[in-house]
Amino acid sequence: MSKKDKDAIAPELYDLISAPLITEKATLASQHNQVMFKVPLTATKPEIKQAVEALFKVNVTGVNTLIAKGKTKIFRGRRGRRNDVKKAIVTLAEGQSIDVTTGL
Repeated sequence: MSKKDKDAIAPELYDLISAPLITEKATLASQHNQVMFKVPLTATKPEIKQAVEALFKVNVTGVNTLIAKGKTKIFRGRRGRRNDVKKAIVTLAEGQSIDVTTGL
């Protein structure tokens, strides 16, 4: 097995991290070594931890998740509902950081 094969990242890990969340609350959390990501509703905490460590080459000390229920909205007289969103708040080890603006 060559070094290239050992360092290869499993493609399913890319599916676990949908997008970074760049909000006012996420910016405040970054002062405490925390990064927020949008993840699939089926993602578990160990899977999220494994994906972040593999994709960004950092040590994760904790993962908290929450599910934001979709709101009911009215657009042009038609009632609709936004999708539910699962968010992951990932706490990194001291001295490590992720620049979410650069992407993968």
